[in-house]
Amino acid sequence: MNWIDLHAHLDKLEEGPDEALRLAGEAGVRRVVTIGTDPDDLQTVLDLVAKHPGKVYGTLGIHPHEGVKYTEEIGRFIDQNVSHPGIVAVGEIGLDYYYDQSPREEQKQAFRAQLEIAAKHGLPVEIHTRDAEPDTVEILKEFKGRVKGIIHCFTGTQWLADECLALGFNISISGIVTFKNAEELRNVVRSLPLDRMHVETDAPFLAPIPMRGKKNTPAFMVHTAKFVAELKQVPLDVFEAQMLKNAHAMFPKLIAGN
Repeated sequence: MNWIDLHAHLDKLEEGPDEALRLAGEAGVRRVVTIGTDPDDLQTVLDLVAKHPGKVYGTLGIHPHEGVKYTEEIGRFIDQNVSHPGIVAVGEIGLDYYYDQSPREEQKQAFRAQLEIAAKHGLPVEIHTRDAEPDTVEILKEFKGRVKGIIHCFTGTQWLADECLALGFNISISGIVTFKNAEELRNVVRSLPLDRMHVETDAPFLAPIPMRGKKNTPAFMVHTAKFVAELKQVPLDVFEAQMLKNAHAMFPKLIAGN
């Protein structure tokens, strides 16, 4: 098996990155993209990528929760380091109006600034959006044709999925799709073109059924992948091959780790 976990936070895993990678490898998850979210973890992402070449890739970005921390200096750091061969995207960026941990205007400013960095470098983005669908789509429309990427850990409406697909973005599905109360999300997933979707963990959060109650880890991605393959009525080997193809198409730097 050759799965890629496109979104995990290796620095936040209970068992630590090394053990998480060992368990992931045993489960058939060969590569993991670890995510930058905060000024304090960006160097950690770079260090993990350097320590595990070909197994760990990374993204650099400021999460909307930390939007108020985005400064010109942080922007320069991201701009100067995204050319690293192991940094595959700008992220995790976006808008979160559910928690409003940063003022909305600061979130929007950070979002636009980081989309500009992605456009400058020709890199995809990993986007977080929660309770902010209209503003997310409005801002993405400003960058139509200049930036592509994934809507990570998708929990949105059919409208959001359709709008993002039309703008050239793909949809990434986490373990939430396996939850008992996620039928609306499952309906969206059923509608997605197979060549426009991905699977991820968002570890250490959102462990899928049957691993609920445990801290999520990249190895658990296989449970979500099997669930989504059944949901899409696609043989697991066909689904696996398509997810690999989709990941390589969206994140070209991953091909070096093939």
